[in-house]
Amino acid sequence: MAVVMIGIDPHKASHTAVAISAAEEPLGELRVRACAAQAERLLAWAAAWPQRIWAVEGAGGLGHLLARQLPGAGERVLDVQPKPSARVWLLTAGDSNKSDPDDARSVAIAALRSAGVREARPDDHAAVLKIWSKRYRDLGRTRTQVACRLHAVLGELIPGGVPKAITTARAARVLRAIEAAGAVEAARCELAAALLDDLRRVDTGIRETRRKLAVTVAASGTSLTRLFGVGPVVAAAVTGDVRDVSRFGGRDHFAACNGTAPIEVSSGQRKVYRLSRRGNRRLNHAIHMAAITQIRHRHSQGRAYYDKKLAEGKTPREALRSLKRQVSNAIFACLQADARRAAARAGGPGGQQGNDSVASAAGSHPRHRLFGQATPGPGHHTTTTAGDPASRPAIARGRASRSPDAATMPTRFRKG
Repeated sequence: MAVVMIGIDPHKASHTAVAISAAEEPLGELRVRACAAQAERLLAWAAAWPQRIWAVEGAGGLGHLLARQLPGAGERVLDVQPKPSARVWLLTAGDSNKSDPDDARSVAIAALRSAGVREARPDDHAAVLKIWSKRYRDLGRTRTQVACRLHAVLGELIPGGVPKAITTARAARVLRAIEAAGAVEAARCELAAALLDDLRRVDTGIRETRRKLAVTVAASGTSLTRLFGVGPVVAAAVTGDVRDVSRFGGRDHFAACNGTAPIEVSSGQRKVYRLSRRGNRRLNHAIHMAAITQIRHRHSQGRAYYDKKLAEGKTPREALRSLKRQVSNAIFACLQADARRAAARAGGPGGQQGNDSVASAAGSHPRHRLFGQATPGPGHHTTTTAGDPASRPAIARGRASRSPDAATMPTRFRKG
């Protein structure tokens, strides 16, 4: 019997499933309410097709619970990203009509015809990192909102308000110095005090979440924190969003996913490349923060690379984009090293197939390795110029040389 593909379009309140044959002919349709018995109802309906595969759109989003329940019942589940299914709907729809069954059928067709669709993975350590990373981002946004509101209230109480970045200590000093002259000012002072309490609570939450991120990243054993500018917050964001590095064909594919690879907009003899606004913007932001950290430390090889690009005639933004691409390559190399180490611990085959090993991604020759010492200090200052070939990093020494993964890690980003 031919395999039947069942596409699911998940929503918060309901899930719509459509079964199609290998010839993309519809075989059945079901809509179930999102409840405790949702998986049982889907399995009972699909019992008519013993040879079946499930395709859930966005198994990391609204379809996350189904993507966990169905494999627990012995089912095979594929994770279909929204973009492939949207392209199927765009190419197959003869009009502008759109419904949940149409979306579910597009998911099934995308899973049936797309070579890049992968099986839904069970939750692992990366899922924990993603949870706390999202919590950290949410708290950061909340703090910005509360700080802006406190700035606005203080601006109504004192001339000019608080001119610099506001902190709880500074806001408390300002409030203590204010003497309310009437009921209106007294109400504003009470509001400012309430916002100050909110700011203290958010700051406490940020500190606790940062501590949890540090503990979780350390427990994961990732080598990302050896890269210059990559701390627990950045490492958690990268690991949580990437999860399985083997889904990327190489460092170029990874760069396209995180938006550090330029996009070509050429026509005829005119070759033009532009800044990419595509890809995972959370990954792009994490890479951006690592690159900015390197630029701020003049002793770092990342800053030497940045200065070299400026000397070549690039603008500061173009030099930053070039540096971000090198950071992306170094992160990809570390993720591959972590994957090989995890495979070796599990007793399975290590490494990835093909030519995109860490050595090839980072450059197997010492003159092509990038980004090393992470500890700021005059003892690590680069004495040669960025443009001199002799200034390119040599093979890692010291602590890095004692690690089997450090020997193949891009050295400009590696900690000493």
